[in-house]
Amino acid sequence: MTEDQDAEVAEDEAVDDEAGDAEEVPEEETEAEEETEAEEETEAEDEAAEDALEEGDFVRLDYTARTVEAGQLVDTTDQEIAEEEGMDDGERDFSPRVVVLGEGHLFAPVEDDIIGKQVGDSGNVVVPAAEAFGEHDPEEVRTISVDKLPEDDRYPGAHVTIEGDHGHVETVIGGRARVDFNHPLAGDDIEYDHEVLDVVEDRIERAKGLFSMYIDADVDMWIETDEVEEEVTVYPDEDEGEGGDEDKEAEGEDGDEDEEPPEPTTEIQTVEKETLYVEAAPQLMMNQQWMFSKQQIAQQITDRLGVDRMIVQETLGEGGGMMGGMMGGGMGGGDVEETLEDADVDADEIVEELEDG
Repeated sequence: MTEDQDAEVAEDEAVDDEAGDAEEVPEEETEAEEETEAEEETEAEDEAAEDALEEGDFVRLDYTARTVEAGQLVDTTDQEIAEEEGMDDGERDFSPRVVVLGEGHLFAPVEDDIIGKQVGDSGNVVVPAAEAFGEHDPEEVRTISVDKLPEDDRYPGAHVTIEGDHGHVETVIGGRARVDFNHPLAGDDIEYDHEVLDVVEDRIERAKGLFSMYIDADVDMWIETDEVEEEVTVYPDEDEGEGGDEDKEAEGEDGDEDEEPPEPTTEIQTVEKETLYVEAAPQLMMNQQWMFSKQQIAQQITDRLGVDRMIVQETLGEGGGMMGGMMGGGMGGGDVEETLEDADVDADEIVEELEDG
């Protein structure tokens, strides 16, 4: 080997040694990098857990539901799809819905898929018939007298209500009608495509979302804090008696060992109540579900919204005052009170006029 070749070999070895030295990382630096990566992963997991949706969250949801077998549109929050499928009758709002997770506003498998996800996530869920509208029950297909059907509904396909049960007429032969009282979608698996748009924090939006779960009506709402006179129960201090124990001991008495505690009393106090006001739209006042279930609806809304009461008021006309129905608070769905306010009437003057007449 020549001197030049020896020099090249030595130079290559030196380069390899430098590369080897560069690749050798101190063990302490490697451990520090690993710890940093682990901390970053933990922080990311914690942030994801904080943002995860959970029961009780109000979320705005975009979804479309169809039957699995026939692809029949069941429900949607997409205006374009509703128009294409002939579902839009011009009276319903097809914008995304506000729902409360864990309150049964969605089928259980859909809720289970959403809980734990984050805003912006989407999913596809197939809900079995048993967890959707139920399996088709042959015993719910009954033959009844045609006389039980309204005269205008005595034809196949008519939707009827017989003794509180809803069904559709399958056949009408002579004086007999065959009516299926199963839900129209009983026996169908339902496929849901959904996307979580955002978490709703605004209380009025929450109230409107809850209201729309029960009544398909666009109504104005607002929240105010009112001062209300209310009868409250006052429980006296047991040590407060006539003269107290010290006086009784001074008089040689045994104290209050055998004495019954003081009875509670009632008094009128002015208290603050947070009130959700609802302006009664015409479609609300004529809605049968509202007429028969307003106590339960009001109780659900006040409980979930965290207000003391809910007042629905109807404008009777200029100068005609307001008609209010107060719901919420109390037991069994709350108290209901019909009031006519701002009426410019002097009761004493009316009595005097009647007596003079």
